Amino acid sequence: MTLYYRPIARFGEVPTRQSFALAGGLCWFDSIAVHERGGGINTVPARDIPTDVLHHLTCQRPPIAGLDMSAPRLMGILNVTPDSFSDGGQFEAPQAALDRALVMQAEGAQIIDIGGESTRPGATEVAIAAEIDRTAPVIAAIRAQSGVPISIDTRKSAVGQAAVSAGATMINDVAAFTFDPALADVAATAGVPVCVMHAQGSPENMQDDPAYEDVLLDVYDFLSARVDAAVAAGIARNQIVIDPGIGFGKTVAHNLILLRGIALFHSLGCPILLGASRKRFISVIGGGQTAHDRVSGSVAVALFAARRGVQILRVHDIFATKQALDLEWAIGGAAIT
Repeated sequence: MTLYYRPIARFGEVPTRQSFALAGGLCWFDSIAVHERGGGINTVPARDIPTDVLHHLTCQRPPIAGLDMSAPRLMGILNVTPDSFSDGGQFEAPQAALDRALVMQAEGAQIIDIGGESTRPGATEVAIAAEIDRTAPVIAAIRAQSGVPISIDTRKSAVGQAAVSAGATMINDVAAFTFDPALADVAATAGVPVCVMHAQGSPENMQDDPAYEDVLLDVYDFLSARVDAAVAAGIARNQIVIDPGIGFGKTVAHNLILLRGIALFHSLGCPILLGASRKRFISVIGGGQTAHDRVSGSVAVALFAARRGVQILRVHDIFATKQALDLEWAIGGAAIT
């Protein structure tokens, strides 16, 4: 019988004497929701869980791409594609992409995530050469003017290698090295951190009919296995970030369950990345006709995640998210440094 341990995270209150810092950060917990497949959820004192699990929940996460993981960090989304769902076509030109990256950095982005292949529902695969042509020159141009950490959002080893050679400092794979396992070797050889994400199916078909036995636990098990695979490929466990993949082969109900239970993923001992910015489920719940109508909902989701200890927020709207986080942390009695 496998048990899953989800810390009941809190922020902005006076910690109890029985509390522990969550992942060495500013959130804390003193109780645990214990999930069991096919069973209920029981709440127990944090001190009563296995010591190895408690260690994973409490240990300080080492820096990722030079970024301190003790507080939420903002990853700015820069799609150099013609067809991404929110900003497709806006930043295809290298100069436009460079200008946008510098603006995002000025607004508070601490890492820039550059993608040359849309992974929106229904998107088709892009040829390797085209993806490299879209991304590597932009990465090199940014690196020539800024030391900001750069993540390459790709599923392909050749694209990842070209990006690292151009100056990328992280690899973000929405397929968690299942599309092209050699991408893990690229990361291991280069010594760069990685993000492994859960997706059910491929972009072409992932929203056709997503189904799970238990979406929260199924995604957890997948990410646990992919972390182990990355370690086996030579990537240090403390340089692996995990992403539950909101909107990648999930219904609105699945997304809500994952967000509600997102603190469960701290049990893997890795930093958590959340990419929910401007996704369609925000309009389904909160209204709005276009992706640009989803800014307020995106900020709400980001704040919810930050209060549960999520370390990296992948967002389009840097200034709005940073302003909300700064206020939330100030009211809670802490400052993001």
